[in-house]
Amino acid sequence: MKKEIQKLIQAAIKSSLGIDFELEKIKIDYPPEGMGDFATNVALVLGNVVGKNPMKVAEGIKGGIQSDSLHEIEIAKPGFMNFYLKDKPLQLVVVKINEEKNKFGNSEAGAGKKIHLDFVSANPTGPIHVGNARGGPLGDTLANVFEKTGYEPYREYYVNDTGNQTDILGHSVLGDSEAQYSGDYIQELNSKFKIQNSKLLEEKNARAIGEKAAEIVLDDIIKPSMEKFGIKFDNYFSEKKLQKSGRVDEVLNILKERGFIYEKDGAVWFKSTEFGDDKDRAVVKSNGEKTYFGADIAYHIEKIERGFEKLIDIWGADHHGEVTRTQGALKALEYENKLEVILTQFVRVLKNGKEMKMSKRAGTYVSVDDLIDEVGKDATRFFFLLHSADTHMNFDLDLAKEKSEKNPVYYVQYAHARISSILRKADDLKSDLRSVLRYELRKMHEKERVLIFELLKFPDLVEEVSQNYAVHYLPQYVMRLADKLHNFYEQCRVIDESDLETTAWRLEIIKAAQIVLAETLRLMGITAPSRM
Repeated sequence: MKKEIQKLIQAAIKSSLGIDFELEKIKIDYPPEGMGDFATNVALVLGNVVGKNPMKVAEGIKGGIQSDSLHEIEIAKPGFMNFYLKDKPLQLVVVKINEEKNKFGNSEAGAGKKIHLDFVSANPTGPIHVGNARGGPLGDTLANVFEKTGYEPYREYYVNDTGNQTDILGHSVLGDSEAQYSGDYIQELNSKFKIQNSKLLEEKNARAIGEKAAEIVLDDIIKPSMEKFGIKFDNYFSEKKLQKSGRVDEVLNILKERGFIYEKDGAVWFKSTEFGDDKDRAVVKSNGEKTYFGADIAYHIEKIERGFEKLIDIWGADHHGEVTRTQGALKALEYENKLEVILTQFVRVLKNGKEMKMSKRAGTYVSVDDLIDEVGKDATRFFFLLHSADTHMNFDLDLAKEKSEKNPVYYVQYAHARISSILRKADDLKSDLRSVLRYELRKMHEKERVLIFELLKFPDLVEEVSQNYAVHYLPQYVMRLADKLHNFYEQCRVIDESDLETTAWRLEIIKAAQIVLAETLRLMGITAPSRM
């Protein structure tokens, strides 16, 4: 609906001022309740451009707008314009939702553009902790939004299954002086090696043990955790295979030919300072082994060569320093603006008001399995998605388990279940409600209007998230929708056998609300229960 208002304004600007004004520059907002359905400051912007009083500019725009959907256009000082919809377009929203069902909000905005999403991608050296896990629902939800808006997303987990971290894992399994990882899973790995790979233990080959242990961790711990979390990756991409393919050497040779690589102290360096980094970074160590950064450059080029037009990486905030150098390397290879990085901030898990202690199985941190076991998949995903990725968050276990309106996921799921309960009762009515449905002739109740207007926002919201990646808008939206549904239910009796026409119409409203509730939850990877 925002775009329709934008187009009306754009045409009116052309007719009243003779200016071809770009659609994207016409900002449409939702004003506070009671001040219209939509608002714009475009007259203030244009006033500065044409040197006229914004109030007069607004009057000119208003005079050029002709629409059957608008009840009123109000001009407020110093030049704001507030738009009020008639009831009919809102009533038609209900009809549209019930016809399109879960396809409501679908678009072709992405036009089949292929997007690669790399998220979670924790080292396969142990269970996934809550810090790495935060990017899981974010990446998975973003992929769902991309699918809904016509893109072709691809979910990939980059497996760092070689190098220093696998050496450390090997030493940890051996239990020697260089061990750094601890926890029950290390003892389990040691037991497996004693049974299956005793020769490697005898040889004390930390690298070989570490790489084999990483395979076990990936298959027996990480993949089951992701399945438990409701995340299905299209591929698990091996760094070890990338190294063996020779692709890393090829990419580094191209950078060398372009003058971005030099040798110093026996190592090979990339001139990352030329792209804003605080120092140049090694891509090959003095012992001839590729660094993680060297392999990472090749991995990103490999993704582009697979035909992905946009690369989105979701990393923990502790990797912030890698953003500039990685984007710099792509720029050096003439792939500027291909990569976008979303950084997730830290998570503290609270239980009884205190930070939760480390997991015995994980060793030094709270694992995502611990969290899901404690509160369930739905609550874990909802709470992770509730906050912007760039803000620190406290995960309150006690709140996540509470079965009351204080718990946002319970509140939203209860709204969906409440609708199911009403619809079950409606099934017992013997009357043919479809034959008495006359929504076009009705004067809407205030709470009907407020609820339907919230439903109307959904397509614009989905498209906005596909552009700005702010997936926290989805839980915030569905909480507002649930709130408006509960308010509607308290003020408007749905089933009234003495007024079947009103009953028929309000059942259509709650059916539409249930569709949007369920679809928003689906995008978030959260179930929509019919009973609670």
